[in-house]
Amino acid sequence: MIGNSKTFDVLSHLKKYKKITSLEAIDLFKATRLSAIIYTLRHHYHYDIYTELIPSIDSHGRKIRYGLYWLESDEPIL
Repeated sequence: MIGNSKTFDVLSHLKKYKKITSLEAIDLFKATRLSAIIYTLRHHYHYDIYTELIPSIDSHGRKIRYGLYWLESDEPIL
């Protein structure tokens, strides 16, 4: 069982929708440290979560990248 409720919320979202970004995690769960949650799911619970860096432009016109995380399988890798 996943101990932290935000970790559980993110995992549940990934299982249902397969993908999440930091902005979605903040909006949906007030989870401001998505990369730490993903780390926990990968290294403590052994979920196979991938990251793609998406290029974008911020509100000041600067080039940025944000992480799109996705889950390949609903089950942890043992």
